[in-house]
Amino acid sequence: MTTSLWMMVLLLFAEGGTLSFLTTPTLLYYGRYHESWVVALAGSAASAAGSALQLWALRWALDEKHAWMHRFAPSRRKVDDALKHYPAATFLGLLVARATPLPDAPLKIVAAVVRYSIGLYTLAVLLGALPYFYVLALVGREVRIPNWVLIASIVAIALGVGVDWLRKRRAVRA
Repeated sequence: MTTSLWMMVLLLFAEGGTLSFLTTPTLLYYGRYHESWVVALAGSAASAAGSALQLWALRWALDEKHAWMHRFAPSRRKVDDALKHYPAATFLGLLVARATPLPDAPLKIVAAVVRYSIGLYTLAVLLGALPYFYVLALVGREVRIPNWVLIASIVAIALGVGVDWLRKRRAVRA
């Protein structure tokens, strides 16, 4: 695997704009080869940019003018559930959610529905990710987790996401 900081930035940008299940192993890996603050700053900026692009795409997809996109967009039930659990996507709420390993997808959906400012959203993601990314990069530098463990964790996460998706799909059909 490459140790290039640019490759990490590209990976985290793509991660920020998609499912974000490779972020932790990516930061642990690149933390070995670069200063923790550099990984945190570059990684947070890339992830925030990817997240901003994803928020823009979600807002576009949820717009009523794009009826053909509705099959790709979250169901109305998911949007309503997200709005019920997270009635307001506040700056502080977004920042705190991003500073933890917990998924921030429900808040992202709420932010898209309420048309939250993409600039403020990006800033909240950037500032929230900085300490979390720094700690992961520092752990990667100090602990030296073997590559096979990082790869196995990626496979386990992907399998977990896949099984959860299949389980939910079967529950909807039943």
